[in-house]
Amino acid sequence: MSEGFVDVHCHLTGGEYGDIGGLIAKIQAAGVEKVVTCGFDLASSEAGAALSERFGCVYFTAGFHPTELASYRDGDLKKIAALLSHPKCVALGEIGLDYHYEDTDKALQHELFLRQLELAQNAGIPVQIHSRDCAEDMFVLLKEHASLLSNGALLHCYSHSPELAKEFYKLGIYFSFGGTSTWKGSKRAKRSIAAIPSDRLLTETDSPYLPPASLYGTFPNTPASIPEILRCMADIKGEEQDGLLKKVWNNAHSLFKKLRN
Repeated sequence: MSEGFVDVHCHLTGGEYGDIGGLIAKIQAAGVEKVVTCGFDLASSEAGAALSERFGCVYFTAGFHPTELASYRDGDLKKIAALLSHPKCVALGEIGLDYHYEDTDKALQHELFLRQLELAQNAGIPVQIHSRDCAEDMFVLLKEHASLLSNGALLHCYSHSPELAKEFYKLGIYFSFGGTSTWKGSKRAKRSIAAIPSDRLLTETDSPYLPPASLYGTFPNTPASIPEILRCMADIKGEEQDGLLKKVWNNAHSLFKKLRN
């Protein structure tokens, strides 16, 4: 498949889009060649696998999101492990830490995050990491367990400081940015994009959430927004759009080896 736009993190399995075939046609008409629909629990991970089998441009991840652990049951990680061997499962995710809510069980989040990092390491597959309102703990944990990141890692929708991004970069981590980075007030995201070398940048939408500036306030967002996001990133980096497009495509395939399938 020729180089094109790629969405490395979206959610296509929740029923927000109506006709999924029509959505895929819209995505492809926008020049988006490949999309990764991300699991956040067992059901969404299994649904992602099924969707990837219906559409050639769709890939998926499997894992438990830190705010979805109430649905976790003993034995679920064995089922996630089985999904990791699927030819179109590009990563274990999305996993991580999220301290946004007052009732957060930090100990449980840490336990399941580490168990899933170990699972990915044993499976020889990269991870997609969710990290919100937990910058210091996330960095300490990943630095202490850097040996579990040897297959690659992505901090999706990166929201921490550009200074900390430089430290994450030293751990070999990639960074993706979505529609929020196009918003006028997103100064931190823009500074992070400027600070991170292009060889670690990726594009995402986190659809159906976080529409870009031109669609602010609309729902659902879709992977068809990727061209606007990449144009904004190219402007921030002072690079030609076509050049950054090629870099992002190559970055995605370097990190997620199964995207070549």
